Amino acid sequence: MQRCFAVLIAFLFVVFTSPQASAVAATTEDAAITASSWLTLVDGGYYVQSWQTASRFFRSAIAEATWAASLQAARSPLGSLVRREQRASQLATSLPGAPDGEYCILSFATELTNKKTAVETLTMMREADGQWRVAGYFIK
Repeated sequence: MQRCFAVLIAFLFVVFTSPQASAVAATTEDAAITASSWLTLVDGGYYVQSWQTASRFFRSAIAEATWAASLQAARSPLGSLVRREQRASQLATSLPGAPDGEYCILSFATELTNKKTAVETLTMMREADGQWRVAGYFIK
């Protein structure tokens, strides 16, 4: 029994410390860091700057003024940020309505002063320069 347990522990160690697992974790972490910085702009009401720092794909899909007005209308009634916790991440290479590429979909459990249980979903896209940028944002 102890031998089986030791083999199981060794197996799990190899799986979770493999270069591939580490690369996935690093990729997800890089995307999450960029997402958090972008969300800080949104939380602060810097909607134009959030558009300016988003991916080229994002900026081509919606005009700066339209984005700023839409986000103002959606976020302002919800109040200020109380807390946010990342709940999930998923890597993808293909998404509906988007070109093939590297994507990371991040989900956050968010509490705002006027909305206790919100879910924010960000789609991050790795651009040609290697940087992660926001390609989509949804709050419900």
